[in-house]
Amino acid sequence: MPIDQVSAFNLGDWVGRETGVSDWAEIDQSRISAFADCTNDFQFIHLDAERASSEAGFEGTIAHGFLIASMLPSFAYEACLAIENAKVSINYGFDKLRFIQPVPSGASVRARFWLAEAVERHSAQWLLTYDVHVEIKGVEKPALAARWLTLHMLGDSN
Repeated sequence: MPIDQVSAFNLGDWVGRETGVSDWAEIDQSRISAFADCTNDFQFIHLDAERASSEAGFEGTIAHGFLIASMLPSFAYEACLAIENAKVSINYGFDKLRFIQPVPSGASVRARFWLAEAVERHSAQWLLTYDVHVEIKGVEKPALAARWLTLHMLGDSN
């Protein structure tokens, strides 16, 4: 669950601070295969453990980088700020997205978020920028590092 709701006008207090860490999520082969089906990305490193080992040097299959990135909204729900009176929050894009370490099938990952910037676009919209690392359980290097932008539209406070 996200941390307690924060008033939009108190977001500045969070800039530069860690907002939270998500729970671990297992990245098993069935999730990797389903993502391949959804995206038509059937590269062997994601689906064929033998070839991934013999031809690419991995110990088995690895997750798609974009599968790990696509989990950010789920992780954010657990670890990012919940803004009081927010009616909708949407992905706004990335200023940076790097896939640093492959995620092997069967590994568990979680995300750690820091609020980098909070900008009031106008009275009913806030653009939040998060620095995020997706960690692999038992691995020093993160799987992913990103600067992620989210747009939050506020409703009436009445």
